[in-house]
Amino acid sequence: MDPISWQGGRLILLDQRCLPNSIEYLSCETSQEVFEAIRSMVVRGAPAIGVAAAYGMVLVAKEAAEKPPATRKEYIFSRAEFLKGARPTAINLKWALDSMIRIVESTDWVEITHKLERTAVTIHADDLEANSEMGRLGATLIDVGSGVLTHCNAGALATAGYGTALGVIRSAYKKGLVEKVYATETRPWLQGSRLTATELQWDGIGVTLIADSAAGFLFHSGRIDWVIVGADRVAVNGDVANNIGTYSLAVLAKYHQVRFMVVAPTSTIDAKVFEGSNIPIEYRSGEEITKFGEKWLAPPKTEAFNPVFDVTPAELIDVIVTEKGVILNPQEGKIQSLISK
Repeated sequence: MDPISWQGGRLILLDQRCLPNSIEYLSCETSQEVFEAIRSMVVRGAPAIGVAAAYGMVLVAKEAAEKPPATRKEYIFSRAEFLKGARPTAINLKWALDSMIRIVESTDWVEITHKLERTAVTIHADDLEANSEMGRLGATLIDVGSGVLTHCNAGALATAGYGTALGVIRSAYKKGLVEKVYATETRPWLQGSRLTATELQWDGIGVTLIADSAAGFLFHSGRIDWVIVGADRVAVNGDVANNIGTYSLAVLAKYHQVRFMVVAPTSTIDAKVFEGSNIPIEYRSGEEITKFGEKWLAPPKTEAFNPVFDVTPAELIDVIVTEKGVILNPQEGKIQSLISK
């Protein structure tokens, strides 16, 4: 599975909107196309968005080369701010773009495109390496015979490859620790049914899909030992923003004494956001709820409320797994200590 690749100066993205019915790729040759790909969910998942945006900055530099010399760097800075607006909650987007901006600020023009490309390739490779390490660390916490539940898609499709939450599940499964994997459908975009189920089946890992509303019944049955999810932003106090529905699962897990694990690279930690209430939440069109494709699921004039993310308080999280280490019972001092390494 190759969700993101850089080929001949073009960004090639696996179009995740088409799965599981077909495997199609989209070629991006301009920063506008990268913005649209991120915004329209061709590529999604915080780490993958960050990687795509980094390559988008290489395309920005190529566009800037066509501008008057005195305005080239200013064009790059303005397009970076433009790209940040594609998905405001995913901090990896801002992190990757800010990393690229620092390169522009400290580099002579003749070297900018080359250095940006090299940095984007490094960000891509580093994310894949981080996923592997998180998978290893998270698996050490799983007991033999465990049942796990995951929400949304935090796998290879949401990252440079391998995955965060699914990386842990993959690693634990290979060691014979996971007996059963359950995945929520994750409405309204169905990332769980379309993407997570597809990934796990491709890997030969058995997965049972449940309706989002069946989670409470499943917890009550005693079949779940761990909930394992990814994150789009982690606050300094340990609060976590993730796909809508994560908070509900955390509340259910706490009530049923099921452990709750968040798996995310340190680039997902926002050192400038001290608590979850300060995390910006993205809202999307109500038609994502009232329609499925061109078919209406509700009367056309029905008002719909469609937040994409919710925030899970740190006190509901048992562990945050990063590539730099594991944080048990996350809180401000522990997060700050980790990111200062």
